Amino acid sequence: MGERLLIVEDDEAIANILKEHLEKEGYEVNWASSGKEGLEDFKTYEFALVMIDIMLPEMDGFTLCKNIRWINEDIPVVIISAKQTDMDKVKGLKLGADDYITKPFSLIEVSARIEAHLRRYKKVDRQSAINGILKFKNGLIIIPEEKKVTVNEKEIQMTIKEFELLSLMAQNPNKVFSKEELYHHIWESMDVEGNNTVTVHIKELREKIGDSSKNPTFIKTVWGVGYKFIGERSV
Repeated sequence: MGERLLIVEDDEAIANILKEHLEKEGYEVNWASSGKEGLEDFKTYEFALVMIDIMLPEMDGFTLCKNIRWINEDIPVVIISAKQTDMDKVKGLKLGADDYITKPFSLIEVSARIEAHLRRYKKVDRQSAINGILKFKNGLIIIPEEKKVTVNEKEIQMTIKEFELLSLMAQNPNKVFSKEELYHHIWESMDVEGNNTVTVHIKELREKIGDSSKNPTFIKTVWGVGYKFIGERSV
């Protein structure tokens, strides 16, 4: 069997459609029908990716996502929900989800996104072994091998996507990245909602490393284009 995925979905019909489709593609799939059951499964087995509905019994998807992130900061988490408002999408991404797919969805799209997240997850692991430590003035240190970031010797907790964004820009100082480029690099996808996803992640990233959008030390907004990393390397 292939990599193990976890689907947390209370609608049995939808869960079965997803499960059967993904198993045909070679994945091993666990299904949980409630947030509480999903969390117990996550603590029991090792998964490569988790898919979560928002409207779940016993524990909603947002709370489940938050709990999963407390346990594992790196595993890809994809929310699949009928809730289509920007507020719900932003909330999910802020809680640590890597992607948000709205119902009704295309099985081909779901497969493509899963493949992209798993490929990116593995790519980060491979790159971590060859990329050196990045040290910057103002106390920022990025340690790719450990997927670790510290500011003034204090370790910063962040999601894998936030780490990937910071690492990509830090390894390409003063290069202006459009939001579309960042989304394509990190999520390996081109999506009309990608700009909003990048904006939310950059905002969270700035808050975590103590950066300011008005007077930035590390991530500067290039209005009408995107962002660039302006941190000054230290010896």
